[in-house]
Amino acid sequence: MGDMADTECGSRAGWRCAGLRWSTAGGAGAAGAAGAAPEPALVWRHPVHGERLSPLPAGRQLAFTTGEGRACVGVRRGGRHTPCPDAAAVPEPAVSAQCPQCARLDRSHSVAADTIADDPRPYDVYLAWFAAGLIKVGITAAERNGARLLEQAALSYALLGRGPLMAARRAEAVLGAALAVPDRFPYAAKRAARHPLPPPERRAAELAELHERALGLPGLPESLAVRAFAPVHHDAAFHLDRVRPSPGTVALAPGCTLAGRVAAVAGPDVYVDTPDGQLLLDARHLAGWALTAAAPDATTTVPVAVRPAEPDALF
Repeated sequence: MGDMADTECGSRAGWRCAGLRWSTAGGAGAAGAAGAAPEPALVWRHPVHGERLSPLPAGRQLAFTTGEGRACVGVRRGGRHTPCPDAAAVPEPAVSAQCPQCARLDRSHSVAADTIADDPRPYDVYLAWFAAGLIKVGITAAERNGARLLEQAALSYALLGRGPLMAARRAEAVLGAALAVPDRFPYAAKRAARHPLPPPERRAAELAELHERALGLPGLPESLAVRAFAPVHHDAAFHLDRVRPSPGTVALAPGCTLAGRVAAVAGPDVYVDTPDGQLLLDARHLAGWALTAAAPDATTTVPVAVRPAEPDALF
């Protein structure tokens, strides 16, 4: 918001924020350039006008006021959005912005929930580094061009191989069983590793050692085309060198204002510099709110609290 009012999403009734997405799309209705690196953007949805994006790069002004309450964002599948039929209310502190009914529908046909096995697209198997001793294995559709790793706030990652969905799932299971590499852990553990930021060389060394061990395992599917070790680091994408120690954590509530300038974005986390200090805005909690643009110099009134470690282990 702020100078994001050009999207019109914050100035017309019916638009709600649907959180943050790492996307190659360039803005409201724009198509992404082929091969472009994913960048962070706020997602806006309207039951009639569809979906738009507001790019959220480091340095951009962010100023908004929340509406009267948070509502379910519905279900997005195959690029198509289905609004929540009940426009159900969602608790303000909830990580998910879906009501139970929409969440069940979303997971009923989902690769992430392991309820789909017939996706014909090729999948990448990756090793993602979040902190010393915190490396996870996962899979992502190859066509997503690494966006999944940005969404998860991986500081570094390396591809292990590419193949059909079930081969990728099998490789993920082999690594988990043979090397005790998890496929998820609490998000708070990732957040804690960002300051001070470990050097890329350290991350690459840990990834390289695990990558070599993984490729030596028996039981990897023959249909998985293995990849030579080639680490990818997200320092330039996240700008975490601008993150200060222990930023205050935003706890959104109805009718509150946040005004400042984006310092860094990592996964769903937006670090905002305000006159009173740096604040951490988890865009997962932003999803479901109707927002109106505030003046860039508006007083920030959002409640600020240190949240306990969240129980979610989605990534």
